[in-house]
Amino acid sequence: MRTDCATSRPSPIRKPSDRRQFLLVTLTAFGLGRCIRADDAPQPQGTSDTPSDAVQDTGEADPSKVVIVKHRYTGEARNLSDVLAERGVKAGPEMQTQVVLELDDGRVLPILADWRGRAFYQDERLRDRKVTLIANRRSDLGYLQPLMVFTYDEQGNPQFTDYWCDVCSIPMYEIKPCECCQGDIRLRYTSQSPPDDVAIWAPEPQLPE
Repeated sequence: MRTDCATSRPSPIRKPSDRRQFLLVTLTAFGLGRCIRADDAPQPQGTSDTPSDAVQDTGEADPSKVVIVKHRYTGEARNLSDVLAERGVKAGPEMQTQVVLELDDGRVLPILADWRGRAFYQDERLRDRKVTLIANRRSDLGYLQPLMVFTYDEQGNPQFTDYWCDVCSIPMYEIKPCECCQGDIRLRYTSQSPPDDVAIWAPEPQLPE
């Protein structure tokens, strides 16, 4: 049987025309050049290869640089408006809600109404009386953040002060329903002295002018 050579011969591979080959080389070189320029481009000063969701400097205080010191403070818890009135300082009614600790030397330190200090704003039984606070004070904040509260009885004996649920036998630190049974709680005094291992706060000496 005769074989047709025309049908069994492989088709010749067509080479690209000179114009197409020139265009292909040009595009390849252009793309490679862009990649090299992008990789080698200098970074703007003050920037780095960080993800877009990286924390940026907002000008706020760096928490790692804040110093928190715990001290013992003794004085009288009072409404700031009363202290100002005694000193002849006029202020608006907005100051009536601020509670401060007036020290024996006359200095006034505001009390922060947080989880422990809020009781001074809620309970008038804690105001206008001598108290000792074990409190934190931040280097970037003038407020006292109480950790422990000690009041004194009529004989001058210290007593740890908090709130107590007689049903659930759990302590609390502000006026609110019991966190367990939702019942009433009471102000509790426990005979106890402030810890001796906490230093008494002393103001830094003022440099002469």
